Amino acid sequence: MIDNLALGLGAAATPINIGVALIGCLLGTMIGVLPGIGAVATLAMLMPITYGLDPLTGLIMLAAIYYGAQYGGSTTAILVNMPGESSSVVTCLDGYHMAQKGRAGAALTVAALGSLFAGVVGTLVIAGFGPMLAKASQSFQSPEYFALMVFGLIGSIVLASGSLLKAVGMIFLGLLFGLVGTDATSGTMRYAFGQANLFEGIDFVVMALGLFGLPEILRNLEGNADSERSRIATVGSLFPSRAEWRRAIPAALRGTGLGAVLGILPGGGSVLASFASYAVEKQVSGQPQSFGTGRIEGVAGPESANNAAAQTAFIPMLSLGIPSHPVMALMMGAMMVHGISPGSGLIDKQPVLFWGMVASMLIGNLMLVIINLPMIGIWVKLLRVPYRLLFPAIAIFCCIGIYSVRGEAFDLWLAAGVTVLGYLFHRLNCEPAPFLLAFVLGPMMEENLRRSMLLSRGSVSIFLDRPICLALLLLSVLLLMVAVLPRVRKRREETFAED
Repeated sequence: MIDNLALGLGAAATPINIGVALIGCLLGTMIGVLPGIGAVATLAMLMPITYGLDPLTGLIMLAAIYYGAQYGGSTTAILVNMPGESSSVVTCLDGYHMAQKGRAGAALTVAALGSLFAGVVGTLVIAGFGPMLAKASQSFQSPEYFALMVFGLIGSIVLASGSLLKAVGMIFLGLLFGLVGTDATSGTMRYAFGQANLFEGIDFVVMALGLFGLPEILRNLEGNADSERSRIATVGSLFPSRAEWRRAIPAALRGTGLGAVLGILPGGGSVLASFASYAVEKQVSGQPQSFGTGRIEGVAGPESANNAAAQTAFIPMLSLGIPSHPVMALMMGAMMVHGISPGSGLIDKQPVLFWGMVASMLIGNLMLVIINLPMIGIWVKLLRVPYRLLFPAIAIFCCIGIYSVRGEAFDLWLAAGVTVLGYLFHRLNCEPAPFLLAFVLGPMMEENLRRSMLLSRGSVSIFLDRPICLALLLLSVLLLMVAVLPRVRKRREETFAED
């Protein structure tokens, strides 16, 4: 592993790669600090910029934006009680109360150092377990890949916040939208309604920005973001006290371990990790009633968990070719544009790319702490920019990102329709992440299902005769059965409660 990381550092530590990692970290932090766009929408907008770059350089930039946004979301959560990223919602509960007591600097420092530690551990987990999974996946064929994708979608249903029934509905809706376009087997058009622009299907960038970027503007306008930003807390000293360190370090260790595991699970990701970590800290403390009043464990645990999960989420995407959440789906799309197929052959065929990507995460996480703690004052000034000036610029950049992919005005009209759909999802409390995952995995599921049925001459026994495939399908059924148990449903609702 040390030799492989050394190979990766040799590729990632070039001046241009360090430069794009720095730009990505700064952009990601700014995105996290300014609510109204999010990492998914930003990656979708900036993806066309990376097309002219070397594949490794482009992927390093996108990855740096992602974990930069994870870090930046905690700044607004602590200073303004307004999470820039959904994974930072939990940080508001105790972080903002610490800020009101003059301990915002300590909360920001603990969040930054916890994120650094978790990011390094998460990267080492990728280095250790990624190659093992890639070797195991070499025994996978179309039936196993179909079963794995079913397991991934079931996981996104179970681990999604909100109603299970709504999550199931979002999965089926995403699968239907993924079928739009030309049928690869028969060459016939499906659900295109005579529109030539839909013959190749709906572009992923249009769907990502329509579901995550533009509806966020409407939600912020509806919530009067300017009045919330007017209550910016003072930062104060950046040094936690000895007693705060004693409580924060064990919480960060627990959060890192929990996040590293949950990040690998399909549909898990940083949001679930931060909520689960907060629930664990409340149970461990013995004083759950004191949480929400400014406990430093309520910052250290969730922040470490969401950053560890952000790193380990790369494992299923890089080693199996299965995105665990929307950001990984975007990263996978970017790799495919560069002619790279994520999956079992990536490590053997392009070791420099794989290990360069892993090593760049170590550089990026260290860079985040070095550049962000001294720049807290700048982020505070950015928070004071009125939202009425920000949202037109965000909307314009979203439209530029959509138009730059294919150069078709039709995509802008389509994005407007998806935006209305995304806003309706928000009003109905339907989480869009399962929808987007189903949209990405749907065509691949269909392809592997058809290939499996051709191999078996139409017999479904092919899914039952293969041990790995059968095990994955049984796990999917078991996961769904466990999720509907009353006790599990109650605990799930408590974990995602944002009291």
